[in-house]
Amino acid sequence: MGLREIELKEEYRSDENDIVSEFFFPCLSNCIEYDRCVDLLSIQTLATISMAFDNFAVGKAKIRMVTGHRFRTVDLNLFTKLFSEKYTKSFKGKLIKDTKIQKLQDIVDNGQIELKIAIPNSEQIADSFSERIGIFRDEDDQAVAFTGTSSESFSTQTRDFESVDVFTSWNDKSRVERKMKDFEELWENKTKYVEVYDFMYAEENNLLKYSSEWITQD
Repeated sequence: MGLREIELKEEYRSDENDIVSEFFFPCLSNCIEYDRCVDLLSIQTLATISMAFDNFAVGKAKIRMVTGHRFRTVDLNLFTKLFSEKYTKSFKGKLIKDTKIQKLQDIVDNGQIELKIAIPNSEQIADSFSERIGIFRDEDDQAVAFTGTSSESFSTQTRDFESVDVFTSWNDKSRVERKMKDFEELWENKTKYVEVYDFMYAEENNLLKYSSEWITQD
């Protein structure tokens, strides 16, 4: 099944919808590419996304993530292990079941997840990156773009009250193409007011910040 076969709404809102089960999981399960900008990213969220991404099982799906430069200490340590070539052996995750973190490591090693960091470089912008867009693509070259949610919080106990506006390539092609263009320019570091770095470059050059305040326990 492709994205076009999903019965999508124009908007999902926490008071009326389960955004994760009604929107995110169906789209993740029926796409082969997922581009995402988030202000905050945890290892739990990335692992859950990869588990929901059915096409990862056959090695053809890919995720590109752009996030801000503030991380919880345990998340930053695990991300560094995942993306660093220094760590060639399996490791155990304290927050996530070993099988889940191992699967995530295998996917990263296979080049199916790429992570970049966006850092504001202008006095006109506050000290953190907080763009909130996402794009799903399927094998039929159909796309679904969305805006409005800060992150995929898959915890049933700690989800924020949020809304998501949805646009499809078959009903709103120009807007979807605009979102795709915006993401590509950001990914290629062609967006004004921010600098975008590969995660490991940012980590090795001390551009990332630890924070216990910004991200709550998943």
